[in-house]
Amino acid sequence: MTDVNNGSTADRLISGPTRAVGEVKALAEFVAVSDIAPTILHDVRYCVGGNFIGRPVNGYPERLCILTRPAAEALKAVQSELWANGYTLKVYDGYRPQRAVDEFVAWAKDLDDQPMKVEYYPGVDKGQLFTDGYIAEKSGHSRGSTVDLTIAEYGEETGEWESLDMGTDFDFFDVLSHTMNPEVGGQQRRNRLLLKTVMEAAGFVNLPVEWWHYTLQSEPYPDTYFDFPVARGALTQQNGSSKSPRPVVRQTTHSTSYGNTREKAAVSRPRPLRPSV
Repeated sequence: MTDVNNGSTADRLISGPTRAVGEVKALAEFVAVSDIAPTILHDVRYCVGGNFIGRPVNGYPERLCILTRPAAEALKAVQSELWANGYTLKVYDGYRPQRAVDEFVAWAKDLDDQPMKVEYYPGVDKGQLFTDGYIAEKSGHSRGSTVDLTIAEYGEETGEWESLDMGTDFDFFDVLSHTMNPEVGGQQRRNRLLLKTVMEAAGFVNLPVEWWHYTLQSEPYPDTYFDFPVARGALTQQNGSSKSPRPVVRQTTHSTSYGNTREKAAVSRPRPLRPSV
């Protein structure tokens, strides 16, 4: 999804002709989240077919989450608190190239392209996606300090990291995805409030219509929309090796998970970290 942002005369688009990913250089302030906080899980669906358009999205050649350094550092602080309590963040998307936003717009205008309707927008007429605000010509993600994410906890029985139940899946086009929708209650509401609480404490602001969508309030590029690909070759600073290390945190091992690939991990039993409702 993209948040509505009509922009202003001050808006800038940093782009250029399509080139090899190694030839497109991002600003030095952009980093790979896995280099800053390697314990964060990644489920980057836009580089594969498991997303609302049903195919890999233009601008996502790699399973990578890129953010501005201030946003990545703030996310690291959130991860540190959650990890100490037996939880972890799982990111779905961070920086999003303008070319990807353009593809979403083109997809939304093609009313015959609806193979993913049942899974992602069963109650919404595709012809109303613009009117209802689900798709827009600009996205805060393209400014580099917005992230889509959730929280996961270790399943004692499965031996895997399992996403907390938030009431809907990521990128579900429906009012049920509104963060404070009164129809979402019980544990699902508490899970959303947990995410909201830890993210806001680190300086992020939630988009009320998407429980997973957070933007760093002090984002460094509030009026600039970038268009380099989500690829390591586009970064001017590589913070560590191309492969994220398997970190040891309090004698806890953790392996990154992408999409449907899950790896077992051993963690200490979580301590309570739940806001009351």
